[in-house]
Amino acid sequence: MPIVTLSTDIGQTDFIVGAIKGQLLQAVPAVSIVDISHCLSSQNYLQAAYICSNAFKHFPKETFHIVIVNLFDDMPHHLLITQYNEQFIACPDNGILTMITGSKPDDIIAIDIEHKEYLGVLHCTQSIVNAFYQLVNGKSFDKLGRKITAIEEKYPMRSTAGADWIDSQIIFIDNFENVVVNLTYDEFEEHRKGRNFKIIFTRDEDITIFSKNYASVGRGEVLAWFNSANYLEIAVNQGNLAGLFGLTGFSENQHTALQQRLMFQTRVRIIFENL
Repeated sequence: MPIVTLSTDIGQTDFIVGAIKGQLLQAVPAVSIVDISHCLSSQNYLQAAYICSNAFKHFPKETFHIVIVNLFDDMPHHLLITQYNEQFIACPDNGILTMITGSKPDDIIAIDIEHKEYLGVLHCTQSIVNAFYQLVNGKSFDKLGRKITAIEEKYPMRSTAGADWIDSQIIFIDNFENVVVNLTYDEFEEHRKGRNFKIIFTRDEDITIFSKNYASVGRGEVLAWFNSANYLEIAVNQGNLAGLFGLTGFSENQHTALQQRLMFQTRVRIIFENL
């Protein structure tokens, strides 16, 4: 059974996501459709790439991933499909592809969009669905469209580092208001070189040890650990880390705005100290 995942910034308050699923089911009735997220940020590609890349790697070979983020940032004339890690990714040509993959894939196909007087999301996704139908029915990847080499390229922001410090940026905030920063375990160890460390994230708070999970500390205590995506996460066990950044009264309808405020304005510094 072919598998398609959907990752979008569309939200789930109107009919568009359901309509895309309808397009897929009309084309390939046996398809299995999996929602990754429909709450990706249209402006913060770091967040979108973090969610997509860390979800995609858990799917079987030949999975077809559809990513719709900031589709109308510019007038779309084509969409991209690439093979990556033995899977397929279809997305706009706006930089989100290289944000997800971390490098420019070798083989990229452009799928032209049939332009209409009024061009909406479903006109664009229909082009992807048509390509998916052809792929499922035996058409080779390189025959789905025209090969393209010049695409919009954007790349994930990396932490900045000195001899005894690293500055990392918050890239994701979960529903519990815990934060993930753009630092992996391997990057951390490369700079640490066996030294002690201190994670400084507010004026009066720092962390000097890593926890194994949330249960490693008491309720309301701050912890740092490398999560299942292998990124540094700072959290409060059953608490609200956003409050420690001075964002009190954090309500559900403020979530998106405060996510943007945190991710664009807040950095976490790690200091290394010789033993």
